[in-house]
Amino acid sequence: MSECTHDCSTCGESCGERQEPQSLLKEANPESHIGKVYGVVSGKGGVGKSMVTSQLAVTMRRRGFKTGILDADVTGPSIPKAFGIHERAKGDGQSLLPAETKTGIEIMSTNLLLEHETDPVIWRGPVISGVVQQFWTDVIWDVDYLFVDMPPGTGDVSLSVFQSIPLDGIIIVASPQDLVGMVVEKAVKMAEMMEIPILGLVENMSYVACPDCGKKIYLFGEGKTAEAAARHSLKLLAQMPVDPALAALTDAGNIEDFQGDWLCAAADAVEGK
Repeated sequence: MSECTHDCSTCGESCGERQEPQSLLKEANPESHIGKVYGVVSGKGGVGKSMVTSQLAVTMRRRGFKTGILDADVTGPSIPKAFGIHERAKGDGQSLLPAETKTGIEIMSTNLLLEHETDPVIWRGPVISGVVQQFWTDVIWDVDYLFVDMPPGTGDVSLSVFQSIPLDGIIIVASPQDLVGMVVEKAVKMAEMMEIPILGLVENMSYVACPDCGKKIYLFGEGKTAEAAARHSLKLLAQMPVDPALAALTDAGNIEDFQGDWLCAAADAVEGK
């Protein structure tokens, strides 16, 4: 028997000092009441991931559930602005309390911790990952469904969320450009490596509806996300158009006033219907 190096990952021997891999999952705040947790991810930025996260939370809230959004996009937080939240987060010295929107959706985001919401977040990866974990461990959540708005890509923060927060599944957001197949594949492979279930794909910016005749105009072509979904045996949960009314409401902080129903199938998947 060779000398023990205490690095069990390189050893094929069985010994009394051999240890099983330790889980990196973190415990939620003991005062939290959290039902299901779903991540909303994308392989690249600019595809409307935060928009989808916000609309999912709004849709589930309209169905009578208590919902919340953990904004894990630390360096590019946009969730508070979409809901018109501008005050700073409050706490009791031990825990943080999420802000609440006008319909009662709970939100925690870096922007709620900054002195000025336009201040840049100039932090290194480990610090950012630590903040995201604190949004899980230090915040008192009271929700049936918590949606985690992930940063784009597959870097430090995404890995930290996958490893430290017990996700019940993810929804992948994509846009219909030619590179969608590669972008989706990166997100799918990361989820598979981390053994996280994938509920399906949401295609954003799918088309523009003519204001006069209602005809759908596919600016980037049609069917690319559906092909990517079929290739990975995933459901295409929604195809969301480019809608100036939604954009205007979001810019004004009134995303909860939008009445679109594009994400009903995605909400059904979240409910397990």
